[in-house]
Amino acid sequence: MKIYGDIQSGNCYKVKLLTSLLNIKHEWIEVDILANETQTNAFLKKNPNGKIPLLELTDGSYISESNAILNYLAFDSSLVGTCRFSSAKILQWQFFEQYSHEPFIAVARFIAKYLGLPQERKSEYEAKQIGGHKALSVMEEQLQLTPYLIGSEITIADISLYGYTHVAHEGGFDLSAYPSIQQWIKRIQSHPQYIAME
Repeated sequence: MKIYGDIQSGNCYKVKLLTSLLNIKHEWIEVDILANETQTNAFLKKNPNGKIPLLELTDGSYISESNAILNYLAFDSSLVGTCRFSSAKILQWQFFEQYSHEPFIAVARFIAKYLGLPQERKSEYEAKQIGGHKALSVMEEQLQLTPYLIGSEITIADISLYGYTHVAHEGGFDLSAYPSIQQWIKRIQSHPQYIAME
C-alpha cells in the first residue's frame, strides 16, 4: 500500500505513527501542500477533495480522511476497542479531534509554523487560542482519570489526538498548564515502536 502525506502535518503523522506501532509495511510518498501538489490533476484523480493523508490500497482503491485511515489500518487490532462501547468512545474522541481540537490547534500551528504568522492572519491566530485551550482542558480532565483517553490502554483515539497535541506549542499553546496531557505525551513516546515527527 501507499500513503501520500506530509510528515509535518499532524493528520499525516498520526497515520505514519500508527503504521509504526502496528508494523504495517507501506510506501510513504511525501506530498508538498505548499507547492499545491494536492491540486494537480493526477492527485485529484486519486482524491477529488485534494487533501492528504491519502491511503492507496493494493487493489487501486483509496481512503481519505486521517481518522478513517486509522480505523481501516487498525481494524482487528487492540487499538480499536474491545467492545461496542469502547469503539463508540474512540469515535467520540475522533469526532472531537476533528471538530473541537484540530480546527483551533492545527490551524494556529499552520499560521505560525507554515506561514510565519503574517500580520494579516494574526487576529485569526489569536482567536484560535480560546478554542484550542478549551479542547486541551477537555483532554486534561479525562487524562486526570485514565492513563489514555478511553482507559488503561492506548487506542487510535490517542493517536488521533496526539498528532497535533504534542506540537501544540508550535501554535502558541503552552502545555505546562496541562500536566496530565504532558504525562500522556510521555506515555505515548515511551512505546517501543514510537516514531517521532521528522
